[in-house]
Amino acid sequence: MAQILDPIPNDDNKTLLCCYVNATSQIQVARITNVEDWYFERVVFPGQRLIFEALPEAILEIHTGMMASAILSDTIPCGRLMMHNLGLEMETPFDPEPNTTASVAIAP
Repeated sequence: MAQILDPIPNDDNKTLLCCYVNATSQIQVARITNVEDWYFERVVFPGQRLIFEALPEAILEIHTGMMASAILSDTIPCGRLMMHNLGLEMETPFDPEPNTTASVAIAP
């Protein structure tokens, strides 16, 4: 997976494909600052899923706040965010039972 900005500074391809979901009702900022020569920061909107590559030693910081202030609300080792099932098949959206027309008897 290509990172749009700031490629990971490691050539040995030992990266993890990770996923973080903002399950709150607030905008969050996700940052990785503990990897030398690399800085990762993305805004994650409520309900949004962030998929990214990181090194195994990376720690994702989650900053939550309003307007000009933000509080470090969580730190998560990227190994805990690793995606395990990398199947390329997309799940089909929920499709309720097909519409059926019921015959209705109308009394005279």
